[in-house]
Amino acid sequence: MKRIAIFASGSGTNFQAIVDAVKKGDLQAEVALLVCDRPEAKVVERAKKEQIPLFVFRPKDYPSKADFEKEILQQLEEKGIEFIVLAGYMRLIGPTLLRAYEGRMVNIHPSLLPAFPGKDAIGQAYRAGVKVTGVTIHYVDEGMDTGPIIAQRAIEIHEGEALESVEARIHAIEHELYPEVLKKLLEHL
Repeated sequence: MKRIAIFASGSGTNFQAIVDAVKKGDLQAEVALLVCDRPEAKVVERAKKEQIPLFVFRPKDYPSKADFEKEILQQLEEKGIEFIVLAGYMRLIGPTLLRAYEGRMVNIHPSLLPAFPGKDAIGQAYRAGVKVTGVTIHYVDEGMDTGPIIAQRAIEIHEGEALESVEARIHAIEHELYPEVLKKLLEHL
């Protein structure tokens, strides 16, 4: 069984979807660590409730990204982490982690990349008036949402649909698609 770490910065709904897939037996993995850069994030509560080990830090407490990434890397090595799953982690990954986990780090993004990278992708798509948006899972590289695409799933935005409705439908797709894709990736690791 592969040991994975999930990196998250926010509410942790994708974190929870992955943990739930593991508990149901749909995903053969062990969530062995949560890495979070915001101690006040709701995902921290979720990890505690699930009894998943945590590494929580504040980037401003370190002289540089390389310094906090070295500490993250040490945590990953101590826990025997084989694969990294970004789930709402709102930082670019630096060379320290990219080198150590090249080809073994994925991210989920709430748009059909390359359209609408970065923050508030659902809002960006909605305000742009696009008729179709969706979810992308991709390998992580040094850019912002630029790594090779693994999977995408699209939805239509209905005429007059509220932003909140689009967000809810996107999140439902994320919670289904991410565990499915992780299952395939981890089977071939």
